[in-house]
Amino acid sequence: MNYVTLTRAQGNNRAVIDADVVPQGFPLQFAQEAVLVQGFRKMVRNLAYDVSEMALTTYLCAREHGVRFTALPVFLVRGFHHGAILVRSDDSITEAGQLAGRRVGVNRGYTVTTGVWGRAILDTEGGLDLDSVTWVRSGDEHVADYRPPANVVSAPEDRTLIDLLKEGELDAVIGVATDDPDLTPLVPDPEEAGCAALRKRGLYPINHLVVVKDDVLATEPGIATAVFEAFAESKRRYIEQLRAGTVENATDRMYARVLAEMGADPLPYGIEPNRAVLEELMGHAIRQHILAEPVPLESLFAPSTLDLVG
Repeated sequence: MNYVTLTRAQGNNRAVIDADVVPQGFPLQFAQEAVLVQGFRKMVRNLAYDVSEMALTTYLCAREHGVRFTALPVFLVRGFHHGAILVRSDDSITEAGQLAGRRVGVNRGYTVTTGVWGRAILDTEGGLDLDSVTWVRSGDEHVADYRPPANVVSAPEDRTLIDLLKEGELDAVIGVATDDPDLTPLVPDPEEAGCAALRKRGLYPINHLVVVKDDVLATEPGIATAVFEAFAESKRRYIEQLRAGTVENATDRMYARVLAEMGADPLPYGIEPNRAVLEELMGHAIRQHILAEPVPLESLFAPSTLDLVG
C-alpha cells in the first residue's frame, strides 16, 4: 500500500519526494496541489491525505476543534517574519504603536501562521495592543468551526489587500508577497532584524510541520517513526549540501545564514530542540484568541515520536 502524501518540494524533503529515502515499510505516493494551502484546507476539512505537510497554527486550531490527525515533530518550514509587515512608503506609519485603532490586513485567514508570527512581532517587539486593531482578512479559515474575535472582519471580495493599503483603507498588511515600490516593510532591514531576534532571544519561528491521519496511526503504529526518520535523513542530506555551499534560492540562503549564525542544524526535528518556540507560538495563539487554552506539547505529537530527534 502506498500512503498518499502532500508536501511541497524543497531542499529538506527532496530526497523523500525523489524516493532516494523511503520510510521503511511505508512507501509514500505524493499528491499534487497547485497551491499548497488548498491542500491544507482539504486535509483539515476532508482528511484528504494519509500524510500531509500542515501549517502549525492551522494544526493547533484544527486539533482544538477535533480534527482527527496528529503531528510528527518534523518542522519542514521555518523563517523570519519581520519583513511580512508592509506599510505605505509615505512614512505615515513608521512604528507598530501607530497601528493602534487602525485597520490591518491579513493574507487569507486570521489563523494563518505567518499572520500569527507577524502580529506577535507587533506585540512583543512593537508594544502594539493587538485587540485595539481591526484585522481585515482576505479569505476564510481552513478550520470551518473556528470563530474569530469580533475585531476580525473580511475584506471586500472584489479588492485585494494591496489595493486597500495603497488607497488608505488599510494602514498595514501582513503576509502578502509583493515588490510594489509604493510599499515597504514596517521593520527596517527585516532580514537583519530576524537574525537579531534569533541571536538575542532564540526566536526562530516554525511555520509548517507534518501530520498523519489518526486512522492511519491506529492501523499502522510504525508509520510515525518511519516517516519521521525518513524526513530526518532527507533533511540531514540537505544540511550537508548547505555546509558545502550549495545554495540555489532565497530559502536556501536563509537556512545557510541561520546555519552560520547558530553553528548548528538550522532545521532541527523533534520536540525538545523546539520546545521553547512551540510554547511561544502557542502563547501567541492564545493571546490572539485562536486557541482557548494551552495544552501539553506532548499531547500534540504521535507518542512514538516524543523522544525522537533528527
